[in-house]
Amino acid sequence: MSIEFFKYQGTGNDFVMIDNRQELFDKDNTALIANLCDRRFGIGADGLILLENHPKADFKMVYYNADGNQSTMCGNGGRCITAFAKYLNIIDNTAIFEAVDGLHHAHIENDIVKLQMQDVTLVEKHSNHIFLNTGSPHHVQIEENLESLDVKTNGSKIRYAPPYNQSGSNVNFVKKVFNNTFAVRTYERGVEDETLSCGTGVTAVALAMSYIGETEKNMVTLNAQGGVLNVSFEKSGDGFKNIWLIGPAIQVFKGIIK
Repeated sequence: MSIEFFKYQGTGNDFVMIDNRQELFDKDNTALIANLCDRRFGIGADGLILLENHPKADFKMVYYNADGNQSTMCGNGGRCITAFAKYLNIIDNTAIFEAVDGLHHAHIENDIVKLQMQDVTLVEKHSNHIFLNTGSPHHVQIEENLESLDVKTNGSKIRYAPPYNQSGSNVNFVKKVFNNTFAVRTYERGVEDETLSCGTGVTAVALAMSYIGETEKNMVTLNAQGGVLNVSFEKSGDGFKNIWLIGPAIQVFKGIIK
């Protein structure tokens, strides 16, 4: 079996992208998906995304982590599939698509994609971290020694510890750079390692830093390991609305794998 694929990256968060509008891909083959994402024996990616038909929206996004399991919302993946849909001439500059957490609006211009995220109604402030769900669960923790931090070791300990346990949480370590600029490093569940960028993660960091008063701006710049993203939002009571994740989404290459 030969599979045509496209490789996209959004600030270093990379994805195998497949046009599955004909429904030819074996979606239940976890081993196949994990193999395609394997960086030594496959294409190599943080996740795999299927673009499928939708009865009302422009398309549907089906996202799998690198371990082969279908997962919660991926923000950078949502931006990359918007760029993919434009490449396939499914959309022009705007899109409405369905992901696992509901409908999303997106806008693309010159490889910059703005993706509207779901409203966040609950933010939990704890003694040493903030927890919130931005389509995926995120633990946000300030870390002054961010540059030297062993993200994989420390992130994995938090990811499996109570109260997260087996279901797990993504873990974000953050350091303030300026009044509306933060450096972020993220451990992603499903990848089980640090990734160069995480869209739902930087969104969580921006909202968390606003929530605890580390920034008064409603546009926050996030310096991830793989590049710069921006998050804009409006406060809404104890939560946030009109949340947009903004950054580049680039096609790297395409090919056929057997």
